[in-house]
Amino acid sequence: MATGDGGRDIEGTIRRSLVRIGRVSNSAITNWSIRNFRPEDSAACRQLFSEGLLGGSLAKNDTALDIDDINANYMNRPGNRFWVAVTQANQVVGMVGVQHYDEGSGEIRRLRVHKNHRGQGIGRRLVEAALRFCLEHQYLKITLDTYLERVHAVPLFEKYRYRLDRAKKVGERELLYFYYDLYTGMPKPHKEDGDAGSVKSK
Repeated sequence: MATGDGGRDIEGTIRRSLVRIGRVSNSAITNWSIRNFRPEDSAACRQLFSEGLLGGSLAKNDTALDIDDINANYMNRPGNRFWVAVTQANQVVGMVGVQHYDEGSGEIRRLRVHKNHRGQGIGRRLVEAALRFCLEHQYLKITLDTYLERVHAVPLFEKYRYRLDRAKKVGERELLYFYYDLYTGMPKPHKEDGDAGSVKSK
């Protein structure tokens, strides 16, 4: 947790960056919105998750138990949260979650955007929702991962200045771990544009 005058300066810088990002993002006219997960979204989120599985099967290091009960694993646990992107017809077209494991850190998980709704900035707005939550909970480090095959997801993370921490082999795939230290300021895209193709995190 940030403390002292230096900590307040850091938090002020992050908050000003959030305001700037919010102004740009909200200026675009969209036919979708980001909101907190509701129990009635469960089936749609499970389908979105299943459609995004590489090769149609779970990774060897993934049980997907959190997706089976999002309400219990995200909404009812302190420090965790889950969001969905919905159309005006209330169709779920994107999702993302934050889980809190270690003191002062959060992990962005289950980032998905439906293939028919990519390129509209949905992935960016979902990431921003997760980052705001982490700021409010004063998480000093944020981590996420993505498979190397998901080449279109990596540029989205890099636009927010996440750093590649390490890579490891999981079966025949390579898993990349990214992180961003909030002490260095609020991550933001190098330029304001839409999603970069397929958007998925673990």
